Amino acid sequence: MRILAIGDVIGRPGRRALKSLLPGLKADLGVDFVMVNGENAAGGIGLTPETAQELLDAGADVITTGNHVWAQKEIIPCLDSDMALLRPLNFPPGVPGRGHLEKHGVVVVNLIGQTFIGNYECPFRAMDCLVAGLGPGPHTIVIDFHAEATSEKVAMGRYLDGRVTAVLGTHTHVGTIDAGLLPRGSAYVTDIGMTGPQDSIIGDDVDNVIQKFLTKMPYRLSVGRGKVVVNAVLVEADSETGKAMSIERIQRELA
Repeated sequence: MRILAIGDVIGRPGRRALKSLLPGLKADLGVDFVMVNGENAAGGIGLTPETAQELLDAGADVITTGNHVWAQKEIIPCLDSDMALLRPLNFPPGVPGRGHLEKHGVVVVNLIGQTFIGNYECPFRAMDCLVAGLGPGPHTIVIDFHAEATSEKVAMGRYLDGRVTAVLGTHTHVGTIDAGLLPRGSAYVTDIGMTGPQDSIIGDDVDNVIQKFLTKMPYRLSVGRGKVVVNAVLVEADSETGKAMSIERIQRELA
């Protein structure tokens, strides 16, 4: 099983890149399953039913999200529909949506961190409960861990090593170089990166972000411009054992 996980899609440039490049990536890499973080797909913050459908039409099997999932209110009914769309598993009880689903033999889990990002339920204990509830395995379990602190992401990878197939970080939009296999057979990367404009500051217009840092005044942030990059990782999983066999960083550019 070859699973392609794509980093946070940023606005129209990211959606355009996904539509243009994903079919070729699937064919060239022999991809069986695609998961995409779409929480910034609508104008750089949140997603709408229309932008979510764009991601699915482009070839995503499952869309994950994070702290911006509620930013566009019209998406909320979709979270309880049959759309393959997740919100973090460890959100407070009673909120709309679901935090995991199984599709084509892959259990995709969406988690959110606690450090520097928000006040959420413990993601470590949430995963303990989920793994126990899945029953006897093996299972192919791939996690989008949407978190700010690198230490929290690394800790989650080590905590779940051998119990899940992969722990893949999102949220910071900056890809890290630590993609690899952990000792007990789980694939790990601290952050996949983003699918969006490279001439930007984590997807946003450069000038406005710099002015915000310089003045501490509110500036309306807009999606950046220029060349667009797709950041992803390719995980090869052994369906017989639920272990990862390899993880490879993938990057493609759209002029």
